[in-house]
Amino acid sequence: MSDFYRYPAEWELHEACWLAWPSDEALWEEDLLGAQLEFAELCKAITDYDSETKTFKGERLEILVSSPSAHLVAKKVLEGLPVRFHEIPYGDIWLRDTAPLFIEKNDREIVAQIFQFNGWGEKYILKGDQDVGVKIANASKLVSQSIPFILEGGSLETDGLGTCLTSEQCLLNPNRNKGMNIRQVENVLGESLGIKKTIWLKQGLLNDHTDGHIDTLARFVAPGVVICMSPANKEDPNELVLHEIRETLTQSTDAQGKKLKVLEVPSPGPVKDETGSFMPASYMNFYIGNSSVVGPTYGAPNDDKAVQFISDLFPKRKVVGRSARIILEGGGAFHCITQQQPLRRAR
Repeated sequence: MSDFYRYPAEWELHEACWLAWPSDEALWEEDLLGAQLEFAELCKAITDYDSETKTFKGERLEILVSSPSAHLVAKKVLEGLPVRFHEIPYGDIWLRDTAPLFIEKNDREIVAQIFQFNGWGEKYILKGDQDVGVKIANASKLVSQSIPFILEGGSLETDGLGTCLTSEQCLLNPNRNKGMNIRQVENVLGESLGIKKTIWLKQGLLNDHTDGHIDTLARFVAPGVVICMSPANKEDPNELVLHEIRETLTQSTDAQGKKLKVLEVPSPGPVKDETGSFMPASYMNFYIGNSSVVGPTYGAPNDDKAVQFISDLFPKRKVVGRSARIILEGGGAFHCITQQQPLRRAR
């Protein structure tokens, strides 16, 4: 009998969330302290302390630290939170892309699927990123398997029932798995993650060095329900791309053959870095925890509207917005720096 894999939806219960402490001064420069503060606020929101019961309603954090000195700083900043630290080398904090994907195998156990990583198409080759997935899998003490396929976790979004969203710009990009066609890519996703139906969007956001990661474009919030963004205004640098995304999703069906319900929230609109270049700011880059949902804000006009929009979709979770402006300067937001480890389901 062959193995059966299922990639759980993010809203299913987690055993823990894996993150990596921002500590590399050469990468973050004058933004390091700001990135650490935004990281700490994310951690507090994920663990979700209840002052009445004096317990944490969220999930445990498994946090990588790159050195003993970084460990001391992180331990002080995150004091009191349910954290287990791991002194493991890594290039940067984007564990959504460099950590294993934790999935179900044969409806019995959680396993770590370790995909190959090449620096987002060889754009950013940082020492430690290529093998951090193996080290995280070892630290998790779960059964693991190495998959000979280049894949970042931020390029996939799943409903837990066999449907995934992705983009042609990323998964069919010759800078990842050169020479592979759609059918071959879908076969890998099916064999390693249990994906039965792949919905392909075309293009990602302007200036996104990940080549169109799905977690900045569209997310499942329930089986059959997808959210995406509408242009904030006529100055939105992604106006045409966002219209195309909505059009594709409204014409798509899931693995069960049902048409998707598509909901839209206005995008952040033009968000620029200190040089005046547009950044790929997205309200889709939220993290769904056990008891909370943490959405990124950027000091943009639609921040509050986006947090309320997401809150309405998760009435049983506490939805909060937290600043991710400085982390965005580094290349991503909250979903990009988190990787959930699903809780093994009771039988």
